[in-house]
Amino acid sequence: MKQATLHQLKVFEAAARHSSFTRAAEELFLTQPTVSMQIKQLTKSVGLPLFEQVGKRLFLTEAGRELFTTCRQIFETMAKFEMTVADLKGLKQGQLRLAVITTAKYFVPRLLGPFCQLYPGIEISLQVTNHERILERMLNNMDDLYILSQVPENIDVNYEPFLDNPLVVFAPVNHPLAKQKNISIKRLTNEPFIMREPGSGTRRAVQKLFDQHGVKVKVKLELGSNEAIKQAIAGGLGISVLSRHTLMPDSSEFAILDVEHFPIKRTWFIGYPSGKQLSIVARTYYEYLLESAKKFVEENGDYGNSHVEKV
Repeated sequence: MKQATLHQLKVFEAAARHSSFTRAAEELFLTQPTVSMQIKQLTKSVGLPLFEQVGKRLFLTEAGRELFTTCRQIFETMAKFEMTVADLKGLKQGQLRLAVITTAKYFVPRLLGPFCQLYPGIEISLQVTNHERILERMLNNMDDLYILSQVPENIDVNYEPFLDNPLVVFAPVNHPLAKQKNISIKRLTNEPFIMREPGSGTRRAVQKLFDQHGVKVKVKLELGSNEAIKQAIAGGLGISVLSRHTLMPDSSEFAILDVEHFPIKRTWFIGYPSGKQLSIVARTYYEYLLESAKKFVEENGDYGNSHVEKV
């Protein structure tokens, strides 16, 4: 591989990651013939096929998989070196790859904004997805840091709690139960319920509580986003359990019901796989988040204290 260039490796890495020359070309702002030519030259340098096409699908060969792993290691090492050099110069710059659970999108931007102002040279890549996809990304070492509401059981992770994440029962503001206190959890059995999709950490936590108390709710809708659920609640389609943080900014359309065993106490964690060496930028944000979360609670209140609240 003496004649292989860094540019060829970048083209190959994009094509391998997307399993598509076309999508690699779009990402790198190249033409598809250019991508094909670069891959062809790299294949010649390696001396073995890197891709094989089965039907219309593109797959990596064994040599391709080995090269893909090597490319990821090379680019990660280079990125760390660039950030180290920048830090030695007294400049915090580089890239922060952050993956967060869907609900965290309601407060993470508020914690990222001041950080970006403090370190304008840092580029942020923010991925928002559900619990299962977060675990996939963590297993594939795709990000620097992860913000999640449940610590993985089958992955060795370094983590630290930084913020409470209470789950509460949402209803329309004019719901008959909105003004009642000490509502039995059994009362929810008769209510049309809106659930998050399977694979959601929120759904698992809610289902666990219901199973413990023998509650079987009537699931009227399953929706894949908190915003869709909130719209359904506002439209009178049912009630749901969501993180208290999803009411940021506050809305006058919803009430939080005073139901026994709620709120479900959960916590936000920031973490990364054990053995991963954090870049200077990632370490800086890790420490910044722990400190800024304390100020965030002071400024926005403790969402776990308010058991019943009209909003």
